Amino acid sequence: MEDTLRTCYEALGFRQTPFSITPDTGLFFPGGRHVAAYKQLYHACMTGVISVLSGEIGLGKTLVLRCVLRTLPNSVRVAYLINPLMDLPDLLRTIGQDFGGPALPVGVPISVVHSHLVDTVLEGARDGTRFVVIVDEAHRLSSDALEALRLLSNLETERNKLIGLVLVGQPELERTLALRAMRPLRERVGVWLKLDPLSRSESSAYVRHRIKRTHRDGEFEFTSSALWWLQWYTRGVPRRINLACERAVLLAFALSTRRVTASMVRQACREFAGAWK
Repeated sequence: MEDTLRTCYEALGFRQTPFSITPDTGLFFPGGRHVAAYKQLYHACMTGVISVLSGEIGLGKTLVLRCVLRTLPNSVRVAYLINPLMDLPDLLRTIGQDFGGPALPVGVPISVVHSHLVDTVLEGARDGTRFVVIVDEAHRLSSDALEALRLLSNLETERNKLIGLVLVGQPELERTLALRAMRPLRERVGVWLKLDPLSRSESSAYVRHRIKRTHRDGEFEFTSSALWWLQWYTRGVPRRINLACERAVLLAFALSTRRVTASMVRQACREFAGAWK
């Protein structure tokens, strides 16, 4: 399938896939709340502020994270957790290893794991190293894990926080943090961010941006009416836009044209009508 898609895109003048749903930082859209989220998360990572980024599925949270990770300096060590469904010892052991600590075997007491982790951070801090724990899909974290991360983020010197914490997840994360038991963590959050769907103008700019970044000569377009229907069907969700646009581009290839019309977009979006309700 990938080879077929690549052939279609090349025939239409594209250097690379313009509407992949994978988080390609080279196609990051400099619009909407995404740029603001990127800047604030970057600042949080550099200063140790606890931050939360929430949003519905498909709004680009992981892409924002990848952009932050790509641009952080080497002086920042990151523990990037993409699978938070692990028990507490494994969680702390993974963080310690990502920070450059020893690879501890399974079964080591949690007190030992925690001690090695703290030693790794204190040793790195003496050389000016900063540490950040970034948790994707953080709405899946248990209450115990969230409390452990809060306690870990308490590690500090007289002047600086030694470990920053970035929690990224779906709206369920907000509801979890609103619980009374989460008050100690909630009150320490310095940056609250929420991604929203793209507006109509942003959706159009998003599509044009991706075409401009990936097409050889720019001679490919979505008509104004096509972009109107695209927003209507996708409601401005970037992942949906990518899926619909990919199908519409394939229809353009089948019709030997470099112009996507409203009827092509409607036909493409009908394939996802059930899933997007």
